[in-house]
Amino acid sequence: MDLWGGRFERAPDRLVKEFTASIGFDRRLYRQDILGSIAHCRMLARQGILRPEEAEAIIAGLRQIRQEIAEGRFPFALDREDIHLNIEGRLHDLIGEVAGKLHTARSRNDQVALDLRLYAREAILLTVERLLDLSAALLDLASRHRAVVMPGYTHLQRAQPILFAHHLLAYVEMFERDRERFQDAYRRTNVLPLGSGALAGVPYPIDRQYVADLLGFEAISRNSLDAVSDRDFVVEYEAAAALTMVHLSRLAEELVLWTSAEFGFLELDDAFCTGSSIMPQKKNPDVAELLRAKSGRVIGHLVGLLTVLKGLPLAYNKDLQEDKEGFFDTVDTLLLALTVAAPLLQTATVRADRMRAAAADTFALATDYADYLVRKGLPFRAAHQTVGRLVAWCLAHGRRLEDLSLDELRQFSPLFAEDVRAITLESAVAARAVPGGTAPAQVEQALAAAAERLAAGRAWLTTMRARLPEDL
Repeated sequence: MDLWGGRFERAPDRLVKEFTASIGFDRRLYRQDILGSIAHCRMLARQGILRPEEAEAIIAGLRQIRQEIAEGRFPFALDREDIHLNIEGRLHDLIGEVAGKLHTARSRNDQVALDLRLYAREAILLTVERLLDLSAALLDLASRHRAVVMPGYTHLQRAQPILFAHHLLAYVEMFERDRERFQDAYRRTNVLPLGSGALAGVPYPIDRQYVADLLGFEAISRNSLDAVSDRDFVVEYEAAAALTMVHLSRLAEELVLWTSAEFGFLELDDAFCTGSSIMPQKKNPDVAELLRAKSGRVIGHLVGLLTVLKGLPLAYNKDLQEDKEGFFDTVDTLLLALTVAAPLLQTATVRADRMRAAAADTFALATDYADYLVRKGLPFRAAHQTVGRLVAWCLAHGRRLEDLSLDELRQFSPLFAEDVRAITLESAVAARAVPGGTAPAQVEQALAAAAERLAAGRAWLTTMRARLPEDL
């Protein structure tokens, strides 16, 4: 069956077919294409554009094709270019000329836009689910080790003591922002483009709202030119995915550091590590390293799509075929990364003793000594300078602040008194009791609030999924 060549006197060169065909990658849209076609067919019959028996034959054929593809029996053909023409061509093989009526009142331009939005909706919901699972894993790890003290860092230098749970909650915040971005993008993705035709709409009495209702779309597109050429929703997914991968990469970097002998804060489960081909003692954090590396891949897809879009005139251009491979790979990469990150964390062993020893080392309480002097009436800048001199003296003499006698401390300021001994890792952590701080009470509140937001996210996910049709 010749699906589009009536205007041409010569068939495309074989090289052109190979260069322009997308069936090698867009075949994954088969479910979305068939679902959209069934909805379109039902609307055509409802509007009297197709006879009921024609619609029934078309829908039965489409369902058979879906089963053939799912079971690996479908005869994909390069000559049919893409998933849309492969399905339509196979439908003609099955039911004859009536198959040609399915394409009434639509173009491949609005058809592919529909398929991609249906796919993007599913991808967003799966991504939100994986982000919720990862946040749950972080919250579980934080809850199980809520009293563990570790050093906080700036410039990768030990700075002040914090709770390990507080550190993990920082990543919960990052991944919650990521989830919110995907949820926000869902609203703009969930718009029906079908009915826009090639670019100008269609001259048939179609009911776009009926199709939107069948397919669970919250709105219909407002401009046909924009609808067939808009890929903002793909850009939004890829941009949100790139930032999520950056956050995963930051977490992975810390896992790599923390599991090294130099830190020793964590030990990853053997099931999530690999060995060396030559050094039998090695236990390498390859999963974390790949999480870190794959961020570049996803960022690259975002840059690639933006580059494709930046010079396109309205409306549809073949350039838009290049939106899919990067998008599909972004979805696959992100979902797999999120899926493996959760058990990677859940199965890790926390070395609380190593964390505490590191927090107690290298003058992590120096700021608290300065704050002590401030509470005694010394201006902060003067207190900062005083404790700075005190630290320098300790370094020169191989001493620690906690080991100095009261007389030695008073050589630097007469304001030091016996109550300076109350400064400990626990007191330093407890002192940061402002909202968002690392104090135990604040961390408890943060854990509870994060659990509530997690529950709200799962409720949103359940609601959105309930609105989507499984079949028509």
